[in-house]
Amino acid sequence: MTPLILASRSPRRRRLLAHLGLPFRVVISQVEEDMAPTAAGRPQELAETLALAKAEAVATEEGEGIVIAADTIVVDGDTILGKPADSSEAAAMLRRLRGKTHRVITGLALVDPGSGQQAASHVVTSVRMRPYSDAEIAAYVTRGDPLDKAGAYAIQDEAFHPVASYQGCYCNVVGLPLKALVTLLRRASLDITPESLETLPPECARCPIVVE
Repeated sequence: MTPLILASRSPRRRRLLAHLGLPFRVVISQVEEDMAPTAAGRPQELAETLALAKAEAVATEEGEGIVIAADTIVVDGDTILGKPADSSEAAAMLRRLRGKTHRVITGLALVDPGSGQQAASHVVTSVRMRPYSDAEIAAYVTRGDPLDKAGAYAIQDEAFHPVASYQGCYCNVVGLPLKALVTLLRRASLDITPESLETLPPECARCPIVVE
């Protein structure tokens, strides 16, 4: 079987990918998100460009295998929110998103350096935040949890539970839309069996994405 490589330092993406039951190893991409090539136009193009830059960097380093990479951004109106630089910016992002609906976009990329094959896609989820208080924001930021997350929050955080509702793929908001990834892997001729899909998180059963 072709070696599978996840180009990500995110423990959340590692846990999600493990649900597929496929052996993989992690190689952290050294691409800095603010230094990666930018994409003019739509934010989904930016997310795909960033994901592809990460995958290409690891593929060049490794020389074999199928490299998976992802990049998640939060879009509020016309403004793209990445990971906050510090606690102050994290608090500002959370105040900005409070009680409103925004979009979470994850770009996915696969690169096979052996064949030169590349593929990219993206998933969009609409997220409504609850009207949490300033005190809740302060407590959450003090924990340090928001600093490695786009938009400064985690939908799965049980203590803060910032999300009131969402439409679309739950795993996309966590950082790796599994059903969309399965489609890309099948197009790359990886054997994803129906049994593998049965091990996906319960949230995937409600995901509207159709696996091809």
